[in-house]
Amino acid sequence: MSIVVRRLGRVDYQPTLEAMVRFTEARSAPTPDEIWLLEHEPVFTLGLNADARHVLDAGPIPVVHVDRGGQVTYHGPGQLVAYTLLDLQRRRLGVRALVTALENAVIATLAGYGINAAADPRAPGVYVAGAKIASLGLRVRRNCSYHGLALNVDMDLAPFSRINPCGHPGIAMTDLARLGGPGDIDLVTRDLEAQLLRILGG
Repeated sequence: MSIVVRRLGRVDYQPTLEAMVRFTEARSAPTPDEIWLLEHEPVFTLGLNADARHVLDAGPIPVVHVDRGGQVTYHGPGQLVAYTLLDLQRRRLGVRALVTALENAVIATLAGYGINAAADPRAPGVYVAGAKIASLGLRVRRNCSYHGLALNVDMDLAPFSRINPCGHPGIAMTDLARLGGPGDIDLVTRDLEAQLLRILGG
């Protein structure tokens, strides 16, 4: 079954989270899978078992407790977020396989820009020369996934200094523009979408 892709533009976090939960709770066997591609207004999100001490100084940026795995991360303009609302049983994917698929989609997208990126099995996400460029966090309910990945395209990275990103003190963060890649989020959205559909079978 093909995947429906929705490009939502720049949206607030909380209503989008609520929409993902409603979609997942209401879906049935025939419901098509969806990928939502978007940017968020500035927000820190804390995963289910996250340690709030990893938020060092939120300042004016709101902190939202969410139902995904993982620790704390930052979302903001210039970061491309891909939410993957998938029936894992239908796609014959386990959680680990989905994480790998999302990482591989980012790695392939960056390779198209001449940037060599890699995953780290000890810390989910995608890294370039030790600096993190993409974060992952998922929730699975009734064999269906939501949340997904966040790829830093061309953004203000300063808010990451207000947290220990993904629970790792001192981790370096980067984005595509700083690495000489495109800063055009529409272009990157198109390219990441193509890789996600290729890898996930959409």
